[in-house]
Amino acid sequence: MAENRTSTRADAGAAAQSSAWSSKPEIERKRPPSAPALGPRGTLLFLWRQLTSMQTALILLMLLAIAAVPGSLYPQRSVNPALTEQFLEENGRWGEILDTLGFFDVFSSPWFSAIYLLLFISLIGCIVPRVGVHLKQLRAAPPRTPTRLTRFTGYTRVELAGAEGGAEALIERARRSLRRSRYRTEIREEKGARSVSAERGLLRESGNLAFHIALVGVLICIAGGQLTSYRGQITVIEGEGFANSLTQYDSFESGAWFDETEMPDFRFTLEDFRATYVQPGEGGSVGEPRSFEADVQVTTPGQELSRTVQVNKPLHVKGASMYLLGNGYAPAVTVTDPEGEVVAEGPVITVPMGDVGYTSQVVIKAPDARPEQTAVVGFFLPTGTIDEQGPHSLYPDALDPQLALTVHQGDLGLDSGIPQNAYEVDLSTLTPVVGEDGAPVLLRLYPGQEFELPDGTTVSFDGLRRYAAFDIAHNPFERWILLSALVAVGGLILSLFVPRRRVWVRVRESADGTVLEVAGLARSDDPALEGDVRALASSLTQVQDGTPDGPHDPPQARPARAAEPPSEGSAQ
Repeated sequence: MAENRTSTRADAGAAAQSSAWSSKPEIERKRPPSAPALGPRGTLLFLWRQLTSMQTALILLMLLAIAAVPGSLYPQRSVNPALTEQFLEENGRWGEILDTLGFFDVFSSPWFSAIYLLLFISLIGCIVPRVGVHLKQLRAAPPRTPTRLTRFTGYTRVELAGAEGGAEALIERARRSLRRSRYRTEIREEKGARSVSAERGLLRESGNLAFHIALVGVLICIAGGQLTSYRGQITVIEGEGFANSLTQYDSFESGAWFDETEMPDFRFTLEDFRATYVQPGEGGSVGEPRSFEADVQVTTPGQELSRTVQVNKPLHVKGASMYLLGNGYAPAVTVTDPEGEVVAEGPVITVPMGDVGYTSQVVIKAPDARPEQTAVVGFFLPTGTIDEQGPHSLYPDALDPQLALTVHQGDLGLDSGIPQNAYEVDLSTLTPVVGEDGAPVLLRLYPGQEFELPDGTTVSFDGLRRYAAFDIAHNPFERWILLSALVAVGGLILSLFVPRRRVWVRVRESADGTVLEVAGLARSDDPALEGDVRALASSLTQVQDGTPDGPHDPPQARPARAAEPPSEGSAQ
């Protein structure tokens, strides 16, 4: 036992001494490898590279398109505030949630603006480095001829027993032929050989960059237009006019940087409005509109013009464009109260209800009527009839115009200070004027007729005019948006249809004659490259006959040998 312990101590001492002198000390336990910490700077650099990658830009572009969808599904306050409020009233809690999320102001919401800004930054960060690289490529010579051309597309090797002018003439013919095909060429001296390296298709990358730069231009112009543009809607009755000032608009919206003092100085008068419709016996649906035309007299500083505004044919003046949006009828109605005072007089703008016959709603409010405020409501019928369906129009043109009205009295609620829609009235708070039978009195009036109610209120139909609704807008970036969009389309076409390729020609003198090698490489799928390479090799082996590159039978040319094309990155 003593010998065994002594031996064990000796072995341990020997092991310790061996470990102390070893150049590879024994590792007690293996630790798993760990990646070095990025640190704040490395983390920011990583995030920046992710944000400026093309993949991220495409994702953000898709998110921007998805984020714009609610703007077409839900009414927007900037376009139709009344419809937005109606949606909120009809949908209760669900409408409040959507309103909190900004679904009724999509294009000015924080989340849409965040996606827009990130896309803008991503495109800028992606474009700037690529522009620098592309400029270097444009200034640089074509890449050197690879040592082994057998790896490339359409590789062709031809051994010639004799070539006119030798290798130098063959190389010069190759350079001229490639230059005529719009290649950039460079002749290089090699060990025991000469070669031509050629490159074509850098316009593809130029188009790609032009597309992305133009896309940034579109984003900038859209943002600039939102900040500096204005848009307003007006309704003008025949014979009346409009002066371009904020107080004259029915509704008006503008960008944050818009200055109302810069509104263009012009005014116009609606001289006449004409509408034509499909009549019975003609082709098409009866009552379908054919044309809408508004004759206007426009006055600008130092100039007076007569113009006709049509749908999709706006009127342009300096600083504004006027578009024809809608139209309708404006019957002239006079209302007197029981005391004989005229409380409402003149043409009344009616609101079409959307049917083919142009049945239109009439609302006349007379808050000054005595002894009670009065409201006249009903319908204007261009070609009217009253049957089991109620009052309605059979045809949109004014062939048999008439009014179907009822009169209500009470508090109109105009004194509360709360803004109200001029084309709506709450009849639940009013009492209808009734006849001797106790039923509400229905007035049916034709032009020139007057009706007196039992309480002494009179309503007369004095005449008929038409009105037109216009949209007046100005966006100083509108032309730049169009220009950027056209540049983007042109750049996209170049990036899709211009092939980028490289071609190399090497000529080497040997004891048996001249060896010609030709090969090419495409940056992307280019099925025509192989045929073009072989055609170039064939044209270079033709014998000269007084004219450059004249086609003749090749002198003692051996069959060409081809190899499989390599991967894209093997050109270098």
